[in-house]
Order: sequence, then C-alpha cells, then structure tokens
Amino acid sequence: MSQYKALIVDDEPDIRELLELTLSRMNVETFAAANLDSAHVSLEQEKFDLCITDMNLPDGSGIDLVKDIQANYPNLPVAVLTAYGSMETAIHALKAGAFDFVSKPVDLQRLRDLVNTALKLKFKKTETVCEDEDSPILGQSSEIKKLKIQIKKLARSQAPVYISGESGSGKELVAREIHRLGPRAEGPFIPVNCGAIPTELMESEFFGHRKGSFTGAYEDKTGLFQAAQGGTLFLDEVADLPMQMQVKLLRAIQEKAVRPVGSQKELATDVRILSATHKDLAKLVDEGEFRQDLFYRINVINVSVPPLRERKEDIGQLAARVLAALARDWDMDLPTLSPNAEQALQKYAFPGNVRELENILERAVTLCDDEVITPEHLQLPTDGNPVPKPATSGQQDLPIPDFMEGDSLEEYLTDIEKQAILKALDETRWNRTAAAKKLGMSFRSLRYRLKKLGLDTDD
Repeated sequence: MSQYKALIVDDEPDIRELLELTLSRMNVETFAAANLDSAHVSLEQEKFDLCITDMNLPDGSGIDLVKDIQANYPNLPVAVLTAYGSMETAIHALKAGAFDFVSKPVDLQRLRDLVNTALKLKFKKTETVCEDEDSPILGQSSEIKKLKIQIKKLARSQAPVYISGESGSGKELVAREIHRLGPRAEGPFIPVNCGAIPTELMESEFFGHRKGSFTGAYEDKTGLFQAAQGGTLFLDEVADLPMQMQVKLLRAIQEKAVRPVGSQKELATDVRILSATHKDLAKLVDEGEFRQDLFYRINVINVSVPPLRERKEDIGQLAARVLAALARDWDMDLPTLSPNAEQALQKYAFPGNVRELENILERAVTLCDDEVITPEHLQLPTDGNPVPKPATSGQQDLPIPDFMEGDSLEEYLTDIEKQAILKALDETRWNRTAAAKKLGMSFRSLRYRLKKLGLDTDD
C-alpha cells in the first residue's frame, strides 16, 4: 500500500500518464483530474500529500487552484507545470503560494527531486512542534513574532527568498532558520559572501572547474552549487556580484544547471536559493548596477529583518543570551547588567544592530571586575559610533624591532607576538572573538596568549 497520495491536474492524457507512471514508481498513489472542477471534488474527498497542476486548464488557471489550496489546504504543497522558458509564469505561481514548478517538457529527474522534497514536508510538520523553543531568533516583539511566522511559512516553499536588512541585523540567521525548518534541513546549508570572492575566481567558485582548464587548475574542483546539492545556497551580499557574474548566475538559477569551467557538459542542480544584502537592491537596479532580470528572479519573496532599534523590548533577552554564551566560552561566572546599564542599552540606537550589541557586551565583560556590568563598562557613544578600547603606551604602534646580536630570541619573538595581538585587538575594537579569527587561532588559544603576555587586564 502506498504511503503517499498525490493529485495530478492536467487536461493532456499523455502528461497525466507520464506523471502517474513516474510517481507510482516512487510508491506514490496518484489521483487524476482533467480540470478544476474535478480537482476540487478530489480535494474534498481525499487527503493528499502533494498536488501537481498544469497552468492552463479548460475551465480556468492553475493559479486559481494554487490560491484555493493555499486558502483551504495550507499544508498541501502544490507544484505547477509551466511551458518551457515561461519564467514569468513560474514566478507568478510561486508568489501565489506554489511550492515549486517544473517546466515542460518534463525532466523526470527534476520531477523526482521535487516530489522527494515535497513529501519530506509531511514529516517536518510533526518534527517542528517545538521550533519556537529551538529557534535562535530571539525576541517577543511584534516584529519578531511576525518574522517567525513568515519564516515558518517560507520554509514550506521552494521559492527563492530575498532577505533585506541592515548590517548586523541577522540576515544569515533568518536564512539558516528557513533552511532548518524546511524539507531540505538534512541537506547542506552553504553560505557564500559574494563580496569576498575575487572576480577572476567567481565562476570557478560557483560552478567548479575541470583539471587543466586554466593555469593553476591542478585538479577538478566542486563548485558551490554542487556543494549545496539537495540543500540551500545562501548568497550573502549578492549586490556585490560583478555584472558578468550576474548574467551567469541568472542562467544557472533559471536552467537549474551549471557548467564547470573547462567542461562541455552541464550538471543538473537541486538547490534552493536564498540571498541577502544590506544595500538597497531595487535602487541599484534603477541605477543600472544590478540586473533587473536577476533581481526579479531572486526576489520572488521578500523578507525584511527589523533593525534592533525597532524592537528594543528584545534587547534584554538578547543581552542575556550573549552574556550566557560569554560565560560559557570564557569559563567564568555569569555576568549581569546593572539596572543603569540596562537603561543605557535601551536608550542606545544600535546602528550596528545585534552584532554591535554582542561586541559591546563582550568588551564590557572584559572591563568589569565583579561580574556586574555598569554603563561605564558599556562605553556607549553619543554619536552612534562604538568607542574603541583605548590604547595603552602606544604599544600597538611600535614598529617590529630589529633582532640584534646578543638579544634573546625568545624575548624577540614574544615582542613580535605581543604587537601582532595588540594590533589585531585594536583593529577589531577589542572584540576578542574577531581578533582570534583575524589571527587565525581559536578563541581559547587567544585567551591563553593574553594571560601569558599579561594582556588580560583592563590595560
């Protein structure tokens, strides 16, 4: 007996037969309807796990069926069949609430991937009962509650999502949560900072390359699209993509296939695309700096992450989580905020959002002596810019000394190590986690060196 049931809505007998045969081989029981009226009757009589509908039906549009299912059967994923190259129609269907789409003529592997992903939703419903407790997105403000509802809904779709928001507001966290709550959760989540990849290496990084395809290509390389197969590819700072790469990325998304550099063969991809940037992408489109067709393709659904200043009632909960994490990582007693420090945080505008709150609290913990953080430890500015940790004795500005005959090699190396650490701390405004990353060492390793060099005091 089949474990799943699917409704197939299409007026072409050949298409219905192809879909029924393919799904039956996947142990899915199928029910067929040739028009909207028959589809509505079936929906009333049976409980389905998936619906696949053509866009053009004798008595109406597949979009109407998508909207009806969204309204009356919100847990039923519905995929649409679109004409080849009709991307505008597919995007219209996704905006209306379709789970995903398949172009005609139907690619059977693409169809099987879609069906497998959709059927996983049946189990995700029971597995995510406690998702609010597990969510890394903290807050009880109306803005955050609305965001969580939106994330939960988007997790059930395969539509591309564009996440907008200021720097430090938590855009990647939102992307990870959409992935975690969706049917691709067991697949990889691959984040990529589009602005951090050298232009000349972009095509190789995204699509991979074949050995010998260019100077330095000593072996085959798997691209980011392939690495994200079966999962989610998160394009952070997508606005930083050069125009030439935007063209190639658009084709890869639309064709659901990539061609590695130096290869004559395209590789099919099964990847969900999420993207984000702190820049105004619509404005960049108007200015001709970002392709309108790519923007239209990745911005099927928009999620806006609220800045911290618009949800100040969440600051207390966020601060508690940050301080608990610091206490755990630094193996120390849990620091607390004094009432005046809490008031100071509530009054601050946080131009750097949650990331700035984390940095401010980390600096404050290094400054307080008795595990109680006061406003003085917070060092909040009045001009909106964080106050850097004051330098002492100008040590970080000293040039690396010359090694002279008779000097102690150990002391010489210690001086170089000390200056490198001080320079990294100064450049990261005494954010020790960021400094450790900059120095290429673990946080605990940096703590050990700070104690060894006598740099773990307030000075």
